[in-house]
Amino acid sequence: MVKKKQKILISQPVPTGLHSPFHDLEDKLNLKISFHPFVNIEGETVKNIRLKKINIPSYTALILTSRNAVNHYFRICDEMRIMVPNSMKYFCISEAVSYYLQKYIAYRKRKIYSSNNDFGELVEIMKKHEDDKFLLVSSNFIKEDIITQLDASEIKYTRGTFFKTVSSDLSKLKISKFNFLVFYTPRDIDSLYENFPEFEQNEMQIAVFGKTTYEYAIQKGLHIAIKAPSPEYPSMSMALHAYFTKKV
Repeated sequence: MVKKKQKILISQPVPTGLHSPFHDLEDKLNLKISFHPFVNIEGETVKNIRLKKINIPSYTALILTSRNAVNHYFRICDEMRIMVPNSMKYFCISEAVSYYLQKYIAYRKRKIYSSNNDFGELVEIMKKHEDDKFLLVSSNFIKEDIITQLDASEIKYTRGTFFKTVSSDLSKLKISKFNFLVFYTPRDIDSLYENFPEFEQNEMQIAVFGKTTYEYAIQKGLHIAIKAPSPEYPSMSMALHAYFTKKV
């Protein structure tokens, strides 16, 4: 067993499932794992949508890259008393996002297209609908390659910011008591420095999930102990298990 209980802070909400792999890690490897989201989602206001002159009824197709995009598009439509037409086309980054549309529409009666978490693949599908006018429902932060691919495709689209990713208030967290910080997005790292401007890594270990998070962490001068996913360890819980097993 690990001689001293390691304290790990994961920048995500507490898992809702009863059988989270992180709970198993605590029991097996003498770890103390805490969860606290480093960022929150805030919906954009109707006023700001209008100020940006986004004429929602003029669009015939939506580009949806997350469940948040789905939620906030329909929220804004509801607040603006806009009836989404049955003819609307939905282009989703994954089947998970497309199935989530069932919360708001009669799924089987709509024109819904999805890719396998591959935006390039989604762009190729959209190219077959070149006469449509697309609305990209996004956050204030978006992957650069999404915009790059859309611009290169000559698809007629407009980006609409329907929600914002903002830093959580972490003032009640004593960050120095943790041995390990786990980040899932570049915004998590921004939130760390916004909340703790004097933060220094020192002996603290860092784990990151995703290529962009890893690259951003390196850019900020952080030393990375764990990088996931990998062919060997496709999840963060598996990567943590491997790391601490080797430390025993």
